Amino acid sequence: MENYTNSLTLQIEGLRVTKTSKYPVFFAILFTYIFIMITNMGIVVLILAEKTLHQPMYLLFCNLSVNDVIGNSLMLPRLLVDITLPPSERLIHYYECVAQAFTGHMFGTNAHTVLMIMAFDRYVAICNPLRYTTIMTDKMVLKLTVSAWGSALVLVGILLGLTIRLTRCRSLISNTFCDNASLFKLSCESVVINNIYGLTYTVVLLSSSTGSVILTYSKITAACLISKSKSLNSKALKTCSTHLCLYLIMLISGLIPIILHRYPEYTESRKISAILFNVVPGSLNPVIYGLQSQEISKCLSNMFRRKKVKPTF
Repeated sequence: MENYTNSLTLQIEGLRVTKTSKYPVFFAILFTYIFIMITNMGIVVLILAEKTLHQPMYLLFCNLSVNDVIGNSLMLPRLLVDITLPPSERLIHYYECVAQAFTGHMFGTNAHTVLMIMAFDRYVAICNPLRYTTIMTDKMVLKLTVSAWGSALVLVGILLGLTIRLTRCRSLISNTFCDNASLFKLSCESVVINNIYGLTYTVVLLSSSTGSVILTYSKITAACLISKSKSLNSKALKTCSTHLCLYLIMLISGLIPIILHRYPEYTESRKISAILFNVVPGSLNPVIYGLQSQEISKCLSNMFRRKKVKPTF
């Protein structure tokens, strides 16, 4: 029988890196983190600074960039520190661990909810173009943003609330960073309620997310087939392909660690996939959206052109 512990200091397993691979892994993650910060914060600043980009589609996309910045800011710096330390010295305070788990799950949940409201925006723009400006007002954009972040807050709050009530009898986090599953595995109490809610949480989130995207794109496809307008089809292809690409990247990178959590023999693969879930969408979202959006590309080219032109006196 294992003893209960009230210790607030936990040991985090982290990545298993050799002496030869430690620094290549460290710098690869560091440069990726810098890239995520620069690109996502750059997109947000550009959208807020350029009045031509003050449109619902871009303002809603800002939520995704902000989510990527927050999600990676608490995960990757801690991971970089742990890589430089021997396994026995990778310690973390329990409350920091809970905060990290909360941020990580908010990051994953927000990725779904934000892409859902972006799908709604695309549906209105393509299926109801004449009513778009009257429906997608600033007030509606604010409501959609609050609903996306608010629903994620409620879901994750309950998820972590069920976990922190448990008494701990272990102190080793068998992961690269803290998450809900790693936290409730520290307990020797029954975690049936946690597993039931965790499964319900995952099913509700994935079904509502995929369901809304499938429904939205079905209606958009039907609208394009009925109208037979080349301009409408071109607009739908440009905007929807970008959104769909972002959604598939997030969905696939998020499903892999969830599946691998059920197989203890693939612990190291699960750790790497959990890191990639943060890194891959955060790196690709601003690049894909920036390259596909003519307005963003135009604003960027104009900005660089203005910098190159020197004033003459």
